[in-house]
Amino acid sequence: MPKMIVSIDGVVIKEVQLTKDRTTLGRRPYNDIVIDNLAVSGEHSVLQMMGNEVHLEDLNSTNGTYVNGKAVKKQRLENNDTIEIGKYKIKYINEAAAAGFEKTMMIKAGTGGLPAPQAQTAAAPAQDGGPAINAVIKVLSGAAAGREVPLLKVVTTIGKPGVAVAAITKRAHGFVAAHVEGANKPMLNGTPIGAEPVTLKNGDLLELAGTQMQFVQA
Repeated sequence: MPKMIVSIDGVVIKEVQLTKDRTTLGRRPYNDIVIDNLAVSGEHSVLQMMGNEVHLEDLNSTNGTYVNGKAVKKQRLENNDTIEIGKYKIKYINEAAAAGFEKTMMIKAGTGGLPAPQAQTAAAPAQDGGPAINAVIKVLSGAAAGREVPLLKVVTTIGKPGVAVAAITKRAHGFVAAHVEGANKPMLNGTPIGAEPVTLKNGDLLELAGTQMQFVQA
């Protein structure tokens, strides 16, 4: 069950289990998570739970809502994300969601925190409202075997943070893969992927932290 751990100056002051579809956070006493501080708006933000996913939405608060140091209006939370409101830090823990994809395996679309794609990206299709899907990553092994992840965004990251993470970048001529982080380099058809992007071909086999995947292009 997802939970929020509220702390200030490194000291945990409360821990709240998320049991409802909608959990409010703010200074007023009727909120589900009450933070009695002037930096916190009366109705500051709301957490909406849908299955194993939790979405955070700022309710036009005065001082804003931050996730991992970045101001957000609405965002899906990942396990271990840190929400910042004033001097308060609220750590989001959702081990069930992390376990749902090979315990800590993640496939994340978007450019969040990754190096910007190279110059060719300028000619890449638009992230939103662009052409139809023309490639997917198919998971072949592990708990998520059979799952297909459409490569819709310019950058999609796959792997286990701290172990092996690769980025698949959509370019004008197709897709390329590169090693992003982790001591264990991702494998492409049995060969380690370096920092330099490698062009992907239909049917290529990827392996990250023991999980096998296949790149399928229409």
